[in-house]
Amino acid sequence: MLDAGQTREALLEVNNIEVIYNHVILVLKGVSLTVPKGGITALLGGNGAGKSTTLKAVSGLLGSERGEVTKGSILYRGENIAHANPADTVKKGVIQVMEGRHCFEHLTVEENLLTGAFTRTDGRAAVQQHLELVYEYFPRLKERRRSQAGYTSGGEQQMTAIGRALMSKPETILLDEPSMGLAPQLVEQIFEIVKRLNEEQGVTFLLAEQNTNVALRYAHTGYILENGRVVMEGAADALRENPDVKEFYLGMSDTGRRSYREVRSYRRRKRWLA
Repeated sequence: MLDAGQTREALLEVNNIEVIYNHVILVLKGVSLTVPKGGITALLGGNGAGKSTTLKAVSGLLGSERGEVTKGSILYRGENIAHANPADTVKKGVIQVMEGRHCFEHLTVEENLLTGAFTRTDGRAAVQQHLELVYEYFPRLKERRRSQAGYTSGGEQQMTAIGRALMSKPETILLDEPSMGLAPQLVEQIFEIVKRLNEEQGVTFLLAEQNTNVALRYAHTGYILENGRVVMEGAADALRENPDVKEFYLGMSDTGRRSYREVRSYRRRKRWLA
């Protein structure tokens, strides 16, 4: 776990990357961020800000969507993985949980979890032991392990997706929009499990999230993206107290609660992009 005020080595460094889709559409415009080992780093911003694209650039999944990193570097433990094969990235200990709770709907929950161990070479006994560990963190999945994943709830599918990622014994998990479509109580459960995995298993997280309020309560550091650029960064507690973040992302201002629709985006661009 990364304690407040504690400095850790940089596990992942994204340096001034640009990402283009279909050789034409510029989505990321010089994004840089650092993910410390053993920390939870939040990547925040509205829909279309570039959060998912940043995660896919790290995990190597851009190619499936005709995207590519055209400038900059992505260093994992000092090695440039900007153009690495996704399978090789997983073997290095980096795995992405995609937005939308992607599961193999026709497989059972347990079969879904076991697919996450496909790249492991440490034997069946070790995989079974790790499966039991996943069930300790997600007891609901143990109850539903024989159920077909396509017939489980949204929360159970999100747990299945995270549990499947854990089965690869990752060092770093890229978690994309874990709160999407879930009731507030389930969102809290998911983030509590993320916190426990970070503290007890030492898993490093880079999570993309629109729910700024909950993300900044669990993260150690945060980056805010707007239109493919990082416009603000810092410790999570400092970002929570920042007036701009309060007004534009937490819906609060000195005059009380205000909606994003009311304030629009003019002042944000004026302050951050001038």
